[in-house]
Amino acid sequence: MDFTSLISSFIPSWTSVGLLFGFFSYLGIAGSILPGKLVPGANLSDGTRLHYRCNGLLSLLLLVGLLAMGAWMDYVSLTAISDRGLELLSTTFIFSVIVTLLLYVAGCKSNDRSASLKPHITGNILDDWWFGIQLNPSFMGVDLKFFFVRAGMMGWLLINLSVLAKSIQDANLSQSMILYQLFCVIYIMDYFFYEEYMTSTWDIIAERLGFMLVFGDLVWIPFTFSIQGWWLLSNKVDLTTTAMIANCCVFVIGYLVFRGANKQKHDFKKNPKALIWGRPPKVVGGKLLVSGYWGIARHCNYLGDLLLALSFSLPCGISSPVPYFYPIYLLILLIWRERRDESRCAEKYKEVWAEYRKAVPWRIFPYVY
Repeated sequence: MDFTSLISSFIPSWTSVGLLFGFFSYLGIAGSILPGKLVPGANLSDGTRLHYRCNGLLSLLLLVGLLAMGAWMDYVSLTAISDRGLELLSTTFIFSVIVTLLLYVAGCKSNDRSASLKPHITGNILDDWWFGIQLNPSFMGVDLKFFFVRAGMMGWLLINLSVLAKSIQDANLSQSMILYQLFCVIYIMDYFFYEEYMTSTWDIIAERLGFMLVFGDLVWIPFTFSIQGWWLLSNKVDLTTTAMIANCCVFVIGYLVFRGANKQKHDFKKNPKALIWGRPPKVVGGKLLVSGYWGIARHCNYLGDLLLALSFSLPCGISSPVPYFYPIYLLILLIWRERRDESRCAEKYKEVWAEYRKAVPWRIFPYVY
């Protein structure tokens, strides 16, 4: 592809706008009307708490079923996303910029004093736009932060499935593609199966909704986490049986650490006396968990995330660094985030945090970092 064609492929079309609008409309409607567990969020500073309808798995399965039926009836093309990948990328990016500008303006004009909507304005326009002004803005009754996270994860799966359909259409399906797709499907389905755990994460509890989160959810997650699939469309990789088994082991270990650590944290927040690995939990200062995975490293969930990211890239072999963009980026991001978390926790827990650091000296990688 020459430079002119490359630039042209980024120009949004009405088709890409329609695809994006249809996707968001479906999520908004399905998320509001489909049955799901109503999960209370964390207690906010003013004593209030939001409630989240966790029906993401049902929404996803219904959407995939509708698309499959539409393709069978020749109403929908399964390669619509993979055929318009770059223009959908630019369309979603433009949408993210517009949305965050509207959030900035709405936040500046808000007089609401509740913890969810109280404006946090620093006076630095770029900083306020990037990190956001309000904690939990909503639109037509839909919590936008929770909505965008859901949209990003579903978008990642839809891109992958369209890439898979493209590889089948081009008679280019390989073991590497199957392995990559399988890992991603398991990971994303697991995310929605345990969607309620998302309500206790730092992003939902403490981060305000600005460009950083909106862009991260809508653009970064679906379009960069799927790089391996795009790369495998045009690059053939022959994996040995040993390599495939090793790849599966990395995925399984990563999944066990990631899911186990997050489950332990979520269960502990809901019930501080819940058993961990069959024993009563150990706590520092009555607040900080040092049992299970959280006694191995202060951010053990990040270790699981990194192993999973690596497992998504290993099916691509080692001939190019391109498929490893995601785990490399994630390593940098999580170290940066871990430093931010440490700073906030040190300010919040003070001497208790110093005691916790002595009890759990390792940050992410036991005996390494």
